Amino acid sequence: MCVFRRSIHALLTLSVIVFFPLVGQAEPDPAPPATQVSDEMMLFQEIPSVYGASKYEQKVTEAPSSVSIVTASEIKKYGYRTLADILRSVRSFYVTYDRNYSFVGVRGFGRPADYNNRILLLVDGHRTDDNLYDMAFIGTDAVLDVDLIDRVEIIRGPGSSLYGTNALFAVVNVITRRGRDLQALETSGEAASYDTYKGRLTYGDRYQNGFETIVSGTLYDSKGQKSLYFPEYDAPATNNGKTNNTDYDRFHSFFTKTSYKDFTFEAAYNSRTKGIPTGAFQTDFNNPDNKTTDTRGYLDLRYERAVGRNTDITARVFYDSYKYTGTYIISGTENRDWGYGEWWGGELKLSSRLFDVHRLILGTEYTYNNRLDQENYDVSPPSQRYLDDHRRSQIGAAYLQDEFTIIKNTLLLNAGVRYDHFDTFGGTTNPRVALIVTPQEKSTIKALYGTAFRAPSPFELYYQSPPTNASNPDLKPEKIKTYELVYEQYLADRFRATAAGFYYEITDLIDQTETQLGSGVSVFRNLGKVKSRGFELELENKWANGVEGRISYTLQRAINADTNELLSNSPEHLAKLALNVPVMQDRIFAGIEEHYMSKRKTLSGADTQDFYITNITLYTQRIVKNFELSASVYNLFDVKYGDPVSQDFAQQSIVQDGRTYRLKLTYVF
Repeated sequence: MCVFRRSIHALLTLSVIVFFPLVGQAEPDPAPPATQVSDEMMLFQEIPSVYGASKYEQKVTEAPSSVSIVTASEIKKYGYRTLADILRSVRSFYVTYDRNYSFVGVRGFGRPADYNNRILLLVDGHRTDDNLYDMAFIGTDAVLDVDLIDRVEIIRGPGSSLYGTNALFAVVNVITRRGRDLQALETSGEAASYDTYKGRLTYGDRYQNGFETIVSGTLYDSKGQKSLYFPEYDAPATNNGKTNNTDYDRFHSFFTKTSYKDFTFEAAYNSRTKGIPTGAFQTDFNNPDNKTTDTRGYLDLRYERAVGRNTDITARVFYDSYKYTGTYIISGTENRDWGYGEWWGGELKLSSRLFDVHRLILGTEYTYNNRLDQENYDVSPPSQRYLDDHRRSQIGAAYLQDEFTIIKNTLLLNAGVRYDHFDTFGGTTNPRVALIVTPQEKSTIKALYGTAFRAPSPFELYYQSPPTNASNPDLKPEKIKTYELVYEQYLADRFRATAAGFYYEITDLIDQTETQLGSGVSVFRNLGKVKSRGFELELENKWANGVEGRISYTLQRAINADTNELLSNSPEHLAKLALNVPVMQDRIFAGIEEHYMSKRKTLSGADTQDFYITNITLYTQRIVKNFELSASVYNLFDVKYGDPVSQDFAQQSIVQDGRTYRLKLTYVF
């Protein structure tokens, strides 16, 4: 409690700086001419727009959800390195890291090692959750380099009425940069703690004939922490709990997007290898050969055309692949855990305005999972196969949404429904309804209701590896029902205040348990019900003199409805502050973030310690022509804390990094 009071006091003190003029800056500098106002500032002053909430561009005040947007400018000014950093910065989101993968929690729900399969991650509208584990990759394993992001749309609440499975808690839509945003060759280099280096080369341009392209490649290598200590392994046979040179992380990635007339082609690829320093899955501790490799890629071709004055048609075809290889040394034997997914499909969408009061969206999707392959075997010695499962499946869906203007500029009704059919379990129908009231200019009240589902993944249905794992092909989808009330208020074109209250219920929750008590054999089952209620408060500002910031607080209580106990890895309190100040107008910026998270239960019922983290970044542009430079310090005060992990670990929580540094240089030719 003492730490909590200190952190809240610090947040309140700093909020005075954020939301009132700085000392010595009471008279803001004259605003730049209209032609020099940035797109980001214009969007803020005119109310930002969002695409992913309804599959068409609309103001966030008219979107049937509570939306946050993180721009490329904020990514630079706050030194965000991955999508995990971006999501960690927004209200009601938190991230857990087990020193292999990063997992996101939303509104109190963040099951350890759930593969992020309860959020839907899109890149330019393309679904990136894989077809084996339904995993959304948000760390260094993400399919897209964070430097290629134009903005990130975080759309809270159930999204199955438009997107189908996985969209239980949120849809995250990443909008990428375009060739016109560069019109040049750009290179970037980074050096950071733990012998970490990253290099990127990007070219983009738009030509007079309308042809536009961007192409980029990235290399990353990190030695990781040279030595880590885990008291659970403190014995002579396991190097007294110390593991050395096992925390490495490296990836290479590629991205391209090309547009010409009504066609857009996009391709992305990432391959990451991560060492496992924790001894997870009963592997031999302190063995650098324990590692996972994840390779993800996709091709996407989109056709968009206006048909008449009020109708647009969009057609998309895609091909995706995902390969996972886990190398685990167990009692001297090399075990190989392997999965390969391959799928293709298409979407056809029609958007039309009728009588100036209806905005209709009608669409259909089809996905064919050509390969759903899972294997587990010992390489040597001896050679033994535990799992050899190869399947195919298909999914069909149709959706309809209508935005009905009941009273112009005052009252909107947004209603939608989607039907999905899986050949594994059958069909499911999910609606969403939003009543949006604008009682006066720049004031909005949203009453939201929706349901969503998550289909059991092939991993949960069919994975078995005796004697530790059993399959369960009878799993049913888990479902969520959400009620939400949102109030948004814009003040003086520079402030945005948001207050939201939410309540949700999850039924048929898919969770991992033992086949029999004490058997040691794990299986996925539909277990019980989860309930959660909470509220969020946020205030954002952008001053004419360039100062900008946001402060938020989330109170949430997610419980097991059968036992009335808090869920594991579910903090009741989240508080966040972000402040960016121009030290030299439009050239040098100082950014600071403060994050507070209350204690969380581990699977054993113990509590992790609450903590607050401070990050600072100094970012410069145009000091030297064509150069950008940033220097960041993360976890400034070297706070010691841990994140809860799953039952696959001997530890109940995993220690996180202390104070780290990063220096980044970008040059545009």
